[in-house]
Amino acid sequence: MAIHNVHDAKSNLSRLLDQAAAGEVVVIAKAGKPVARLVAYDTPLAGEAKRIGFMLDLEVPEDFDELDIEVANLFEGKV
Repeated sequence: MAIHNVHDAKSNLSRLLDQAAAGEVVVIAKAGKPVARLVAYDTPLAGEAKRIGFMLDLEVPEDFDELDIEVANLFEGKV
């Protein structure tokens, strides 16, 4: 992970964009303190959950966790 100050980042933006596109994380600092992270566009952001599966466009119902006790018992093998 490379850290660059604002002046350097402005002067070398094309090079930094190429580095980010190649998968590197580029940190831009102001007065020595990191303020921004330059990453490739398709990189998931920190804390962003990546959904897996084949039904990615379906929404999970709000009451999904409130399963009927009978259904819950079936899942847990308590028939």
